[in-house]
Amino acid sequence: MISIEIYDPAMCCSTGVCGPSVDPELIRVSTVVHNLKSKNIDVARYNLASEPDAFVSNRAINQLLTEQGPEVLPVVLLNGQVTKIQGYPSMEEWCSWTGLAETDLVKKPKMRIELKTKQ
Repeated sequence: MISIEIYDPAMCCSTGVCGPSVDPELIRVSTVVHNLKSKNIDVARYNLASEPDAFVSNRAINQLLTEQGPEVLPVVLLNGQVTKIQGYPSMEEWCSWTGLAETDLVKKPKMRIELKTKQ
């Protein structure tokens, strides 16, 4: 089974997709992560601002931060191994790691809206 862990730099929320100016790269990564989870691929994402314990408890991440500082983030682990530093995976990398087609990874999540009726 594939396991992917993403160690994000400090962001205002868990995905960084908030605020007045949203980084399109964070939107892309958030969409890919959502689609991977919908395909039952184990993906975890950690935010330095809200989950510092995850960075301390992972030996490889802790060592990278100690040696290179927070500029090394984001860091991506594939099956427990550091696979990417200082950036998020390209679509080609996501596809290679998961065996999924790019079209499966870029589908926009469907929003479910429920309307309440007066009774």
